[in-house]
Amino acid sequence: MKKILLGLAAFILIIAFGVLGYMALEHLSFLDALYMTVITITTVGYREVAPLDPAGKIFTIVLIIVGVGFVLYVFGKFTETIVEGGLRKALGRINMDKKLANITAHYIVCGYGRIGKIICDSFRGAGRSFVVIDNNPERLAQIVHDGILFVEGEAADDENLVKAGVERAQGLVSVVSSDADNVYITLSARELNPKLLILSRASGHKGADTKLRRAGADKVISPYDIGARQMANMILRPNVDAFLDLTVGANKLGLLLEEIVIPASAPFVNCSLADSGLRRDYDVIVVAIKRKADGGMIFNPSYIVTIGPEDTIIVLGDRNNIERLEKDL
Repeated sequence: MKKILLGLAAFILIIAFGVLGYMALEHLSFLDALYMTVITITTVGYREVAPLDPAGKIFTIVLIIVGVGFVLYVFGKFTETIVEGGLRKALGRINMDKKLANITAHYIVCGYGRIGKIICDSFRGAGRSFVVIDNNPERLAQIVHDGILFVEGEAADDENLVKAGVERAQGLVSVVSSDADNVYITLSARELNPKLLILSRASGHKGADTKLRRAGADKVISPYDIGARQMANMILRPNVDAFLDLTVGANKLGLLLEEIVIPASAPFVNCSLADSGLRRDYDVIVVAIKRKADGGMIFNPSYIVTIGPEDTIIVLGDRNNIERLEKDL
């Protein structure tokens, strides 16, 4: 756009230069001077409005040399910008479609508003693959700027969900603005992938969370309720809130609260926590264990509790130590 505007400005200056020159040297009217300038720099070659004096002829020669060459250059750049822009957009769309066709075990974020953007930032920080579905032009421009894989359109449309790889995804987060849209998105996603983990946003209106759960959402979150409770906890239990902030956010101290699925090949499968060496070798605290067999959750497990194959452990520790544990597993 900048190139186009500069080219148009230069073209207008050339026209103005020609018009003023003919009016001054040949005493032509504005319309005649404009006519002479246009037919000269466009090389059309229509007849002159009047015989030219020597000064007028010299000026015409200068206008042809300067004006015609510059006009050709400007229009060449204009065409180049249009062609390159369209080609770049087409190639970018082809590359995007190719990535969408190959992505697996990812997450789908429906809506790139304030909440959706924070979720995407968290996914990116955790190194997780994700796809955004949105149809707002301003948000789409921001998505492109942020270099995020996306699908343009309504998230409730089956075609867009399939294009985003819903059948191969691990989870879907629906955070569009209205409860009705979130219900439609949840219904469509659940039908397309019955095993998909679906987290949906509720507005806080009465009955919204119930409808979303009936539609198939595994978890329903109301940001307003969570924000209100957190603000209350900050006043009533400031030290507890500070601890939770450290364990969940943990950016300043490098701490991380993470869940890890223990593969059957892990060396400490069927061993007790005391014998697992998790605290000794990785300096992490096991906060809870979720059993694969029955889905039960054991909070603050004792040292005699054993870790079964495919159990999920929730650990608190230094980010580097947790990453080292995940790598060893």
